[in-house]
Amino acid sequence: MKQLKKNKVAMFGLAVLVVELVLALLSPWIIPYDYTAMDMMNCFSGPSAAHFFGCDDMGRDIFSRVLYGGRFSISIGIIAVAISATFGICIGAVAGYFGGQVDNIIMRLLDIVQAIPGMLLMIVISAVLGPGFFNTIIAMSVGSIPGMARMLRAQMMKERDNEYIEAAQSINCSKCRIIINHLLPNCISPIIVQATMGVAQTITMAAGLSFIGLGVQPPTPEWGAMLSASRQFIRQAPHLVIFPGLAIAVTVLALNLLGDGLRDALDPKLKN
Repeated sequence: MKQLKKNKVAMFGLAVLVVELVLALLSPWIIPYDYTAMDMMNCFSGPSAAHFFGCDDMGRDIFSRVLYGGRFSISIGIIAVAISATFGICIGAVAGYFGGQVDNIIMRLLDIVQAIPGMLLMIVISAVLGPGFFNTIIAMSVGSIPGMARMLRAQMMKERDNEYIEAAQSINCSKCRIIINHLLPNCISPIIVQATMGVAQTITMAAGLSFIGLGVQPPTPEWGAMLSASRQFIRQAPHLVIFPGLAIAVTVLALNLLGDGLRDALDPKLKN
């Protein structure tokens, strides 16, 4: 944190992200209108004092829907990355520590998964499981596991031959304890950075799935679903697309700025 605080850009990204998280968590109590309430008299109305972001084609308040939709969009990114990081850490730790035939088998299985383009794999999983919030999380998680596993494996293979590992082995530490207590704390930094960047990427890809109708379904106000429902009105009411798009762009930018700052803070080679 001391290194991170020196990076003003990263702290700005963190501040924006914290504000978005607070607004998303408190949205049921602070939104001015029910996100499902329709007012047919205000269909396509532009931004005003009564409706900060205007109203959509059904007269629903876009500001309320964007705030409440953050609960779904940000949750998908965080939960999906947490699941993929958990499985990736377990797989990468086993492959990196044991090496040999175990590593060879695990890597070939990961090669099969990575041979399929990431977005295509997510589309296939979503199409098989069906659209929805939890199915979208599963689809996002599966495609990110190989990258996490490979990154940790590379770090493990670099660390496992150091003297402190030999010392732990010499006093009969169990393999599980060596991996958890000695190797993981020294290998986890790149995973933290990758996870932060991965949340941004997952939010974007989840929005893409919702945009083509395979993600979170209306009337749930997920940002990608809002873009999908509004794309046909982009000429007559561009504010329907602008505000959900800005929400995605600002969130992804904040996460990328924070990820860059974490990389600089956690990499000893980049410290002054």
